[in-house]
Amino acid sequence: MRIFENANYPFVQNRKKAYVFSGVLMLLSLVSLVTRGLELGIDFKGGMEFIVSGATEPGATAIREALTPVLGAEPEVKTYGEDILIRVAAEGDINEVQQQIVETIRQRFPETQPEVVQTNIVGPRFAEDLKRGAIYSILGSLLVIFVYILIRFEWRFSLGAVVALFHDVLITLGLFSFLHGWLPFSLEIDQTIIAAFLTIVGYSLNDTVIIFDRIREYTNLFKTKPFEEVVNLSVNATLSRTIITSGTTLLVVVILFIFGGEVLRGFSFALIVGIGIGTYSSIFVASPVVIELRARASARRLATAR
Repeated sequence: MRIFENANYPFVQNRKKAYVFSGVLMLLSLVSLVTRGLELGIDFKGGMEFIVSGATEPGATAIREALTPVLGAEPEVKTYGEDILIRVAAEGDINEVQQQIVETIRQRFPETQPEVVQTNIVGPRFAEDLKRGAIYSILGSLLVIFVYILIRFEWRFSLGAVVALFHDVLITLGLFSFLHGWLPFSLEIDQTIIAAFLTIVGYSLNDTVIIFDRIREYTNLFKTKPFEEVVNLSVNATLSRTIITSGTTLLVVVILFIFGGEVLRGFSFALIVGIGIGTYSSIFVASPVVIELRARASARRLATAR
């Protein structure tokens, strides 16, 4: 199946508009990350987590106000499907904290029948180890990708691929930072979301490598054409495959977002955003970076020859 048969869109010619668009998105992402930060889960900040059933009627705000003086700090309380999710950065015996939560809700709201159906606890030191491991895993994956592209193509292609991946991760993180607290589902960063980001890196790289492969093929085939024209031909030649693959993957992820439940909503949202941004960057970021690097190298050679 092929769509966009004989496509000839001026992607490369419009790359400067894409630079402006991407630059604005990256700047806004950085501003949001600095000013609003990220909503970290207990995986990365430590604490206790309780999922309480039979207590949705009073509402998250009322429960938060009731628990604050008892726990000694304001807990994070959210609606979690048909249950209530309570997170508190407390130390001590988890059973005592659980008992305090249940008794407080039962006393303040006699119409409820609170019952803790799930608990989770992460110590501060373990949370720091997880945070460090998440950073290392993303940086390590970028390094491995750089070396892989370097071996398969050349360093300009490596740099183009890594810039595109950095672009994708930064903008997706920026969107998580900007939207947390505004959407009706959790956008907290935990191990599941880190897995989503690594999936985004792999997906975006797959699109990028296919375009790079076609560029290498067409460079040898159309030796008299300017490199910019060869890149544009390559992007158009792979456009059908890119749209079909991204579209079918997005369809599955959207279904997961709608029907996957509260636990998978943040994960699937990250994939929806990442796949869209990754498809865009494969066309408008990775290949144009290669063009700019080659153009600068040619300009330096000309200047040296003179």
